[in-house]
Amino acid sequence: MGQAFFVTGTDTEIGKTTIAAGLLRAARLRGLSTAAAKPVASGCVRTPDGLRNEDALALLGECSLPLSYEQVNPLAFEPAIAPHLAAREAGVSLTAGALLGPVRAVLALDADVTLVEGAGGWRVPLHEGGNLSDLPVALKLPVILVVGVRLGCINHAVLTAEAVARDGLALAGWVANIVEPQTSRLDENLATLAERLPAPCLGRVPRLAQATPDAVAHYLDLAPLALR
Repeated sequence: MGQAFFVTGTDTEIGKTTIAAGLLRAARLRGLSTAAAKPVASGCVRTPDGLRNEDALALLGECSLPLSYEQVNPLAFEPAIAPHLAAREAGVSLTAGALLGPVRAVLALDADVTLVEGAGGWRVPLHEGGNLSDLPVALKLPVILVVGVRLGCINHAVLTAEAVARDGLALAGWVANIVEPQTSRLDENLATLAERLPAPCLGRVPRLAQATPDAVAHYLDLAPLALR
């Protein structure tokens, strides 16, 4: 059986998709099959084929199994706003239950490694008082946390890890994505993250001029995930 993980971040715009695509490429370089899902995405562009999201396309490009765009990103919204607001404007009821079927279909493909990427951070709201975190909870997926390393990231990372644990899920690992290279006392901050987060670090990714999946994969270590 393959293994699946939910990828979340300490905030929005901290390179969650960049790291997820790098993790998928690292798995492929090890000869493992890959699949991915980004169940809901806002900030999509209209194309002749329909709404398309840059992040979902990046994940699709790292899937070794044949998936359609709609399988990877079943709910796409045009405005670059919070997903629950974009869904409300589109007249769509956005709930974790509505996302379960499409994500389970991707998981059923049983790739060696499947990543399900969230939107923004852990407590992104959905309709009816729910949160996007209800999805990995329902699927019992271990979590990979992308930490956008900048001033304040320790607080965001620790609070996210605590919320994941409170929701009954395991933190499988975390990745330090250096979004602000000039962060004061960078090494000390990374050491504190390593002390405070209850999971192994899967890599420290510097700010790259070209953050391609190949380039990012170079800085990642999948060994702590004990992939089969």
